[in-house]
Amino acid sequence: AAVSWYDEFQRLYDTIPCVEVQALKEHNDQVLHLSFSHSGYLFASCSKDCTVKIWSNELDISLQHSSNMRPYNWSYTQFSQFNSDDSLLLVSGVFVGPHNSSSGEIAVISMENFTLLSRVRNKPYDVFGCWLNETNLISGNLHRIGRITSCSVLWLNNAFQGIESENVNVVKRLFKIQNLNASTIRTVMVADCSRYDSPDLLLDYEEQLAASSTSTCPVFDLGSDSEEEEAKPKQTPQPAVQELPDAGGVTAEDGLQQLFDDIMEGRVRPAMTETELETKVAELFVRNRTKPPELNLLPTDSNSKTKYLIFTTGCLTYSPHQIGIKRILPHQMTTAGPVLGEERRSDEFFDSLDHVIDIHGHIIGMGLSPDHRVTPLLPSPRYLYVNSRAWPRDCVISDPMQPPPIAEEIDLHVFDLKTMKEVKRALRAHRAYTPNEECFFIFLDVSRDFVASGAEDRHGYIWDRHYNICLAKLQHDNVVNSVAFSPVEQELLLTASDDTTIKVWRSPRAVRIQQARKPRPRKLLFSWLMNQKS
Repeated sequence: AAVSWYDEFQRLYDTIPCVEVQALKEHNDQVLHLSFSHSGYLFASCSKDCTVKIWSNELDISLQHSSNMRPYNWSYTQFSQFNSDDSLLLVSGVFVGPHNSSSGEIAVISMENFTLLSRVRNKPYDVFGCWLNETNLISGNLHRIGRITSCSVLWLNNAFQGIESENVNVVKRLFKIQNLNASTIRTVMVADCSRYDSPDLLLDYEEQLAASSTSTCPVFDLGSDSEEEEAKPKQTPQPAVQELPDAGGVTAEDGLQQLFDDIMEGRVRPAMTETELETKVAELFVRNRTKPPELNLLPTDSNSKTKYLIFTTGCLTYSPHQIGIKRILPHQMTTAGPVLGEERRSDEFFDSLDHVIDIHGHIIGMGLSPDHRVTPLLPSPRYLYVNSRAWPRDCVISDPMQPPPIAEEIDLHVFDLKTMKEVKRALRAHRAYTPNEECFFIFLDVSRDFVASGAEDRHGYIWDRHYNICLAKLQHDNVVNSVAFSPVEQELLLTASDDTTIKVWRSPRAVRIQQARKPRPRKLLFSWLMNQKS
């Protein structure tokens, strides 16, 4: 939309929120997350001090409310999100249970009077949780099947559980997905793609069967160097087993029996470890126990509801290295109906994913492009931004409990949710230093023109979305955990850090406008002197 290079220079020089105008120091421990209300009037902050604070976003930002979650046995708050009409706030934290076991919990707070409306368990805690619509939120649960095999269940919860639970269902099971090799579903978010002209996230089921012998989703490897390679399915172990050699298309039950017979008679060479055996049995079991993707899911009109559940997952090791995408159907967007969801046949024990994108590295952050609620004619979230730390190119994972080493450089990938392809080369500038087992989430945010991210190198970063260039480094005294653009004013950015502060950044242009509005002291002094003389 630029009309000249001079205008572009002014935009890139004068509208970047890189001038620190305020430092908020009301938290007394590490600040982990920031989130704005959709109106931009409020924002929330979560911290290791176990409080969630609500701030009023005016020229001088001020604290409006603080909720302490320690009375509910929380260890700390880690994530928050306003619902679409800004009447409710979802707060996610780490819950300390019996025998000091840690899990997650989600609390819903009313923005009218800051009362706690409901609490929902959330396991593992880094599922975080998210809103599906104005009154329903998504949480997770994890059931262990074996040492490295588990089942993730995603639940839909009504925000007003204490009020409505006597009359209607307040929870409903959404999806049940098998996890292999110590992986789990984490970091759930919802993309509302209702206004896509022709959303094309799903392949036809016949095409999926042609791409894989197992009715599981296609896997796209986005760690390759060429477009031709990116289009090919990743040639690594998938979340379901391929046909056994010389099996002749046998069923899962026959495959299990054949595997056990081969083991007992010594025909399996080399000998399997306990971990490999568990994974192989789980793969064989899930082959005929997974519900295939729904057919003909593309909306027939522009007004149909189209939402996708996006989350991190994996199939090779416990560190999140894949992005899973699952379509949410209209009848699934309410807690009405059976608590366990629609009736399933015995061969539909697990749900399949509609798409999986392999990142070939440890995912440490995700964010969606803005949905422009202020201007409904503009498109819905189209792009997914992902922070990751790459694995070595040709690494082989033989033990799921020992993931590959990860790079210090953070790659910021950009994916088109309509085509499911990486649209730009990864953005780079920010760094992280913690190893795999200590790796933590670094939240990013996207505005109309910019994308921002935290980093472990004591800086926040801002890039231009169009030119893929780093525009600014925002300094803190410790790790920057989270960043947040104002949804109505991209020239305002917040950063949160382990140094316990929240910094407020505005563009040079916004600072000039703000200073021009303030009364000038010299004029006030001159008028006071004139009054004294008279």
